[in-house]
Amino acid sequence: MKFLQIKNLSFYYSVHDEQTEEVKKYKALDDISLEIEEGSFVCILGHNGCGKSTLAKHLNATLLSSSGEVIVEGLSSNNPSDIWEIRKRVGMVFQNPDNQLVATIVEDDVAFGVENLGLDRQTMLDRIDFALDAVDMQQFRYSNLAYLSGGQKQRVAIAGILAMQPKCIVLDEPTAMLDPKGRKEILETIKYLNKEKKITIILITHHMEEVVDSDRLIVMEKGKVVLDDKPVNVFKNVDLLKELKLDIPEAIKIANGLKSKNINLDSLSIEDLANKLLDIGFNKDKIYIEHKEKQVYNEHIIELKNIGHIYSKDTIFEKRALKDINLDIKNGEFFGIIGHTGSGKSTLIQILNALIKANEGELYINRENIYNKNISLKSIRQKVGVVFQYPEYQLFEESVFKDVAFAPTNMGLSKEEIEKRTIEALDIVGLDSSYYNKSPFELSGGEKRRVAVAGILAMKPDVLVFDELASGLDPIGRDEIFSKIKNMQQMGITIVFVSHSMDDVAFLCDRVAVLNKGELILKGDTKEVFKNVEILIKAGLDIPKCSKLFYILNKKGYNFDEAVFTTEEAIKILEKALI
Repeated sequence: MKFLQIKNLSFYYSVHDEQTEEVKKYKALDDISLEIEEGSFVCILGHNGCGKSTLAKHLNATLLSSSGEVIVEGLSSNNPSDIWEIRKRVGMVFQNPDNQLVATIVEDDVAFGVENLGLDRQTMLDRIDFALDAVDMQQFRYSNLAYLSGGQKQRVAIAGILAMQPKCIVLDEPTAMLDPKGRKEILETIKYLNKEKKITIILITHHMEEVVDSDRLIVMEKGKVVLDDKPVNVFKNVDLLKELKLDIPEAIKIANGLKSKNINLDSLSIEDLANKLLDIGFNKDKIYIEHKEKQVYNEHIIELKNIGHIYSKDTIFEKRALKDINLDIKNGEFFGIIGHTGSGKSTLIQILNALIKANEGELYINRENIYNKNISLKSIRQKVGVVFQYPEYQLFEESVFKDVAFAPTNMGLSKEEIEKRTIEALDIVGLDSSYYNKSPFELSGGEKRRVAVAGILAMKPDVLVFDELASGLDPIGRDEIFSKIKNMQQMGITIVFVSHSMDDVAFLCDRVAVLNKGELILKGDTKEVFKNVEILIKAGLDIPKCSKLFYILNKKGYNFDEAVFTTEEAIKILEKALI
């Protein structure tokens, strides 16, 4: 039965050009026609700016079309009297939870939508219980939203929609800010709602592995649908997907790379690939471990000694975020910080550049205790720059050039030095002079992040801290920004990288620290840290997908090196060992 129909849908955004004072229109959706079955699980992929989010906002009439229409169970988005009923049937979870949280306390926020449905009190409480249990936030029921992490807020936003129990839920990058355990839990919840409650699910994501169990995968480009089929069929179009700036699941990359074997996967999972490889078998004498020379970094640039922090200390809202953290970060290295949602990562990086003063312990930067009274906090923030979880929130000026120039201007530099630093910083992040006079708010998500990074670079910090830099970026945008920050490291800047992506951390970082419930549970060389599979999983984390493949194989009696992080390395090892 058809639940939702999209008929010849087109949509134009209007943009005000400050230079010419003209209002320009550009087409975001171009004559899209689709039908979605009731109770189906549909995923939508596409690079940043392809029209995914714009399409999603049309499905529950948050946006209204320029031409064409959306029909939900016979209700038309072109009929104003149908809009409320469409929104009751189609719930929307946005990428950024702050855009849809309305209350102060978790329970009140989850209750908001249910209250507007006019349900009796007991039904409301039952639905709130179900929703909080589904996203594992029951323990935070009476918590203040202001004290939650970005990932925890996202769970509350999802719970608010779940409590309303719409017939269809549209989720726009709902797991972008979640740790691996949280992402798995949300996906399991989505599958449960789809299979058991028969709720139609439309999921927009950049995580290729999240589409594995969907009934249908739609790929968009320039406001149009270019592929529409079962996921396993869509990912056979490897060359086209690369042209569309998309990635393919790790299992398919490895299977395709093993050219001496003809491996046909039944699904897109690492587990399916492992089973296929086990069917072929391995020659144990040809399994080898490749030892690579490590880069050695000697001098400490940051030292944390017994650092602890308690929010709202000595009040009823007291909450410990960090306890007894002892850590060193070395000059010039690429240092990773990982941990589950709410583990203390964001608190830690705010302590690193003195946005928060730790309640306990000492922090040394370039061997100086920054908590000494004669140390200028302004000078510390110039040495340690932070690009936050939502870097676009750091943008505020009318042009890209002015935004990047803001920090050096406030450092009291000469006009010539300000201009020099601004141009250099924009050049490093790959934004040429054609961007200088553009409004930062007209740029894509990836371009906004580059501007935010350039604004910090213009201060010429010794240390750059990135908090979830790649969340919400498509694969090409992610790879481009990673390439830029690797170049920054080669220029001598120390990089501190906070992420929920184990693959990104494994690929980029020299050493890693692991936080769990505010405590430091692992630290050391990246390869050594990711060998602690059981500890990481217990802490709500995971291991890189290539490592997971070898971990599964070793469970069957083999002795592969599990600290394998790249597709190329995995293919090389497997090709040699397969019978």
